[in-house]
Formats: sequence, C-alpha cells, structure tokens
Amino acid sequence: MKMQSKRWAAAAAALGTLLAAPALAAQPYPERPVTLVVGYAAGGATDIVARLMAKSLSEALGQTFVVENKTGANSNIGAEIVARAAPDGYTLYVGSIANTINRTLYSQLNYDFVKGFEPVGLLATIPNILVVNPKLPVKTVQEYVAYAKKNPGKLTCASSGSGSSIHLSCELFKMQTGTDILHVPYRGSGPAVADLLGGQVDSMFDNLPSSLPHVQAGKLRAIGVTSPQRLPSAPDTPTLAESGLAGFDVESWFGVMAPAGTPKPVVERLNQAINKALANPALQASYQQSGFYAPQQPNTPETYATKIASEIDKWGKVVKSANLKAN
Repeated sequence: MKMQSKRWAAAAAALGTLLAAPALAAQPYPERPVTLVVGYAAGGATDIVARLMAKSLSEALGQTFVVENKTGANSNIGAEIVARAAPDGYTLYVGSIANTINRTLYSQLNYDFVKGFEPVGLLATIPNILVVNPKLPVKTVQEYVAYAKKNPGKLTCASSGSGSSIHLSCELFKMQTGTDILHVPYRGSGPAVADLLGGQVDSMFDNLPSSLPHVQAGKLRAIGVTSPQRLPSAPDTPTLAESGLAGFDVESWFGVMAPAGTPKPVVERLNQAINKALANPALQASYQQSGFYAPQQPNTPETYATKIASEIDKWGKVVKSANLKAN
C-alpha cells in the first residue's frame, strides 16, 4: 500500500510538471527589463527618440525599457554588440539611416545589418537642418555657399560621425555646390552640437530634434532644411531646394532591430507595441515638440525591411560617387 502511494505521488508530481510547462511557456514577453542599445552619445536624435519610445514601451508592455549608449565608429560598435546578443528580445538595437550608409562606407564590418538582424518597426523620421553658429556672417544658404567659396577648406561642417546622414548631407551639398568644406566628425550629435554652440565648428546639417531647441533659443541660426517642404516646427526656414539646390532631399529615420533568430511572436509583439505607442497622443505631442515625425502606416517588419534595402541602394551610390571610405 505504501509503495502504491509513492507511485501515485510520483505520477501526480509528473502530471503537475507537464501541466506547468505550458503555463511557463505561455508567459508573455517581456518578463524582465529590455535594453535598447543606441550607437551614439546621449543628446543626439537617435538617443532622444529611443528614450521617448522606451518610456512608451515600458508603459505598454509593463516592463522597463532601458536605453544604453554604446558609442563609436558611427554606431557600428553598438550594432555589433546587439548582433552578437542572445536572440531573445531582451537586447535590441535602435538602427538608423547611418547603418544603411555604413554598409557601403566601411570595407570591413563585424556584423551584417541585413543578415544579422530582424527588422521590428520604424520609430520616426526627421529631416536635417543646416544650422550655423550665429557668429558666422551668413544668414542664407546662398551666403553660406559664397562664404565657403571665398574660404575654401576653412569653413567647417560637424557631424555625428563619418557616414551619418548628417555627414552625407554635407557631402551631397558639397557635390551640388562645388564647395570645399571641411568635415569634422564627432561621436554623436550631442558633442557636435556642443562644439557648434561654443564656436569650435561653424556649421552642421544636424538632425532636427537635437538642434531645434537651440534654434528656438537663438543660440544657433537655421538657414535651410533638407526636406522637400518647409517644416511646421521651423516654418520660416526655407528648404535647400528653395535656396537653389534642386532635388536636395535627405530624410533620417530610426527603427528597432532585434538580433537575427529572435522568435517571430516576440518581433510581432514589439511591433504591435511600437505602433500602439505611435498612436498615443502623449507620444505624438512629444514628437511634435521635438521635431520627429511618425512613420507612415503600415509600419510592419516587412515594410521596414523593404525600406532598409532601398536605403542601402540609394546611399551606396552616393558613397561611391563621393569616393568616401571609412576603413
């Protein structure tokens, strides 16, 4: 009788384990804090949008989303860290237009932005804005071009890093205007803007969110935007196309990437949370205040992957035409 009781107890324990397994497997993602890796220093546009979205995702999914800045090599260091991370949805990368530029700009990369990641969804798009230190004696794009031609190689143009959209905007400008402007790369928009404010550099084709507050405060002078139309947040600033550079159009973008092999249900849950956050009036207000624009719908992993492929092709042509190399 005692032996039979033991068998019943063992059977009950085994059954309990079997019943518990599906319950454990069904635990909703995420069960612990999630890290969003940004490849640039704090204060730049990538960092700003990451922190805005981290707050919204934390509220939507009930777990903390933490932003970590892993700077260097025009965001390649951060991208490499995430590409090598466990594909479980707990270490994500905030990718940008820079990563599609880097694919051609760098002859050697320790990660593959296409094969090494699963696109999750776009977070935002922004134009760039040409800003100058107020001490520079120019108030229009035409005066900026004239000054550059009178001072070849002396006018400086800062960027968040070689190969960033900020850098490529400057290179495209130089190509279209036939000017010799010295490019000065930094480890993110934050440090570059700080030196621009201090007068260590003259100008910058910055992402709108990181420079707009300084323009509004009168600490920087905006002379042109890279979008096809003027911006609601800077209505008095003409487009570069209006200023004589026909067809000049550069739009930066940001999106979440997961390591390759991340389970599809996790990717889909993240995508749904991102789109839910984008529809939230509070986040929309923060975007408007900061100069970001929500991506067009549908915003799916598939449409994001298509955009990445298109951007790699577009910027590859610019990099080759300008004969740019980073290593």
